[in-house]
Amino acid sequence: MSQIISIIMGGGRGTRLFPLTKSRCKPAVPLAGKYRLVDIPISNCLNSGCNKIYLLTQFNTASLHRHIRRSYRFDSFSEGFVDILAAEQTDTGGNWYQGTADAVRQNMSHFGSHSDDDYFLILSGDQLYNMDFRLLIEQHKATNADVTIASKPVPKSQASELGVMRVDDDLNIIEFIEKPKDPKVVDSLLVSDKVKANMKDPNGDYCMASMGIYVFSGKALAEAMGGKELDFGKEIIPNMLGKKKLCAYLFDGYWEDVGTVGMFFETNLALAGHDAPFNFYDEKNKVYTHSRFLPGTKISKSALDSSSIADGCKITNSSLTRCMIGVRSIIREGSSLENVVMMGADSYESDEEKALCKKQKIPSMGVGKNCKIKDAIIDKNARIGNNVELSPEGKPDLWEQDGVYVRDNVLIVSKSAIIADNTKI
Repeated sequence: MSQIISIIMGGGRGTRLFPLTKSRCKPAVPLAGKYRLVDIPISNCLNSGCNKIYLLTQFNTASLHRHIRRSYRFDSFSEGFVDILAAEQTDTGGNWYQGTADAVRQNMSHFGSHSDDDYFLILSGDQLYNMDFRLLIEQHKATNADVTIASKPVPKSQASELGVMRVDDDLNIIEFIEKPKDPKVVDSLLVSDKVKANMKDPNGDYCMASMGIYVFSGKALAEAMGGKELDFGKEIIPNMLGKKKLCAYLFDGYWEDVGTVGMFFETNLALAGHDAPFNFYDEKNKVYTHSRFLPGTKISKSALDSSSIADGCKITNSSLTRCMIGVRSIIREGSSLENVVMMGADSYESDEEKALCKKQKIPSMGVGKNCKIKDAIIDKNARIGNNVELSPEGKPDLWEQDGVYVRDNVLIVSKSAIIADNTKI
């Protein structure tokens, strides 16, 4: 796999995940208590033997850069690396990345040679899945493809929300349509029985949807970067149809694009359940992240159901139902949390800091006493006082007030927000 260059997209402004992206980019958003979204594609690369990784970044990058620097350090005897390529001004240009293809184009000089012996794996930084890229690349080589697109079979009822491909029995891509609405067009995109025979559930009508994961042969990528197209999915791939050999790779495992607040919320809560759709406990496919060296979590006189608790938390005489609790979370006596994603804190408060907060009548970090919180995301370093009640019930979408937002029927306490005692929202 030494000829594989992996390129991970750092994402745009992440407006659909706001306010979680208010001070960080999408790949840096915390996931499942102790990880970041970017840990997923990086871990898939490392587990697949693809250890030459570039991360292209642009918006709100400080948190992401800090996480990468702390988490992914390779020894001096390894050829592996995770390098950050931020948008920059050079003698040949100085524009912001205008799209996924433009981001790659502006960095082609960093990627070495572009021969047919080189392969480029292009990935998104905000998806949750477990894929062995070796199988994807082996198929790419075996079919002598110029581009291979990882593709997820989806029921035809979902085709109108995705970029969908028409493929033949050998998974050659014949047509690519973005979010088709016409039922007749959708019917024309259904896969054949021969393709369905390789799926876990061959019953029903399926279309092949692009996952936004591409393998390019070196020459094909260099040629594609010679134009002015800005985006892979909307321009580069459609323009290559009929000119280059494009193939689909059938991936029938769990895959979720967590690009909206609602999807992010539901995905995290699903991960807290007993039958979680993604397995973080797979010894052969570890998910790597920053080593924090935290103590174990302390739980006293509390009731927990369908919840996941990360390292270094303190939970006292509380009730948690369907919750994802992040590192260093503090939940105090008498509080009740239901359907809550709590991201935790970046550090513990010292005794001096606690005393100063008390003097200034500022709540301590975490959740105070006798709070009732439902259907909510509590971002990092939030301070929620005593006797606080939080719920999105009865509030319209896009509602916001003093660092608290409602998006997709989820209440969000933004990063470092302060909620005073006795607040009821």
